[in-house]
Amino acid sequence: MKGELVLVTGGTGFIAQHCILALLSRGYRVRTTVRAPSREAEVRENLRVGGAEPDDRLSFVTADLSADQGWAEALAGCSYVLHGASPTPSGDQVREEDWVRPAVDGNLRVLRAARDAGVKRVVLTSAFGAIGVGHKPLDRPFNETDWSDLTGNVAPYQKSKTLAERAAWEFVAREGRGLELSAVNPVAVLGPALGPDYSHSIRIIKSLMDGQPGCPKINTGVVDVRDVADLHLHAMTHPAANGERFLAISGESMWMNDIADVLRRRMGAAAGKVPTRVLPNWLVRLIALGNPAMKGIVPLLGMNMNATGEKARRLLGWNPRPREEAIVATAQSLIQLGLLT
Repeated sequence: MKGELVLVTGGTGFIAQHCILALLSRGYRVRTTVRAPSREAEVRENLRVGGAEPDDRLSFVTADLSADQGWAEALAGCSYVLHGASPTPSGDQVREEDWVRPAVDGNLRVLRAARDAGVKRVVLTSAFGAIGVGHKPLDRPFNETDWSDLTGNVAPYQKSKTLAERAAWEFVAREGRGLELSAVNPVAVLGPALGPDYSHSIRIIKSLMDGQPGCPKINTGVVDVRDVADLHLHAMTHPAANGERFLAISGESMWMNDIADVLRRRMGAAAGKVPTRVLPNWLVRLIALGNPAMKGIVPLLGMNMNATGEKARRLLGWNPRPREEAIVATAQSLIQLGLLT
């Protein structure tokens, strides 16, 4: 019902802000959490860039996933929760446990508070990293029955997303007392950036537009953030979404040089720095020896990460825009915001 109150956790996040825009445009009232009150102005400005003039239908509560304070206040009176906030370790926090424990505990903290507040349904923003990592190559696209194989080569972030989503499903089954849960598992999320604090996936497009030396043989699914937000809203209210996970991907996955081709073809002179060279795997491995950022992609070289969004289309009527549109919208927003070098 329009006018119902929805909590969106982690209001400074890229997906969260597009979820807020989608909710406001459809007549919902929105409350969002930030870790520090000083971030409210930034969130409001990004929403203005996205075309919204949030009035008193948007409110803010200070709450951190690592502590109980603020969550009861955040959940009071809410019909639904879109939970996308995820703690990201920084500084000296490099141990795997520094990723996993806060992610698991944060999910459980929000679910417990939602249950106690009488919320109808929580939509959890999980990730493709909870589905398609650590596997030997498959002869079919990944789907929602797959879970990342944590005995394989899995980065701490992906492990945290996998264990946090599993913990959420177990909590609802054991202690949910009627609380409903759906999960959305996006691949690389592209689309319009709203400010300089954007998603990790958008760096793929920024790096290509800024003229990175070449394209590693990396494969990724892509989806527009506006369609990810739309899928969250479908998962929030559709009766068939309860108890289900949904992969958010548009079409088939793409190799990085295919993404570069789209940019060169569609962005004209603005794409003048986009590389045409495919980097051989041996060279990427060599560069990775002295470059920690490159080291993380070595296990993904040559791996086909294709997945299917058929379930969300069939069950929920979700209809994402084409991959090319998401890529172009990303590049256009980076130009408009002056974020390219």
